[in-house]
Amino acid sequence: MSTSIIELDARSFEPPMPLMKTLEAVTTLPEGVELRVHTRWRPALLNAELEKRGFIGESQEQSDGSCITHIRRR
Repeated sequence: MSTSIIELDARSFEPPMPLMKTLEAVTTLPEGVELRVHTRWRPALLNAELEKRGFIGESQEQSDGSCITHIRRR
């Protein structure tokens, strides 16, 4: 079974908008769907905020210095 993925490219936003847009997106994330967020850098404050809301985030740094974070319900 493949996971549905919603993409959010937040690389063009200035802080704190990437965090705000990501947290806004998880509020409507359907069960079983992954949110994949692309940011210009590792989102330092994101994981603590996701935990509070019942989500898990796993970030992977990219070769260009950006970061992709995979978010799913716990």
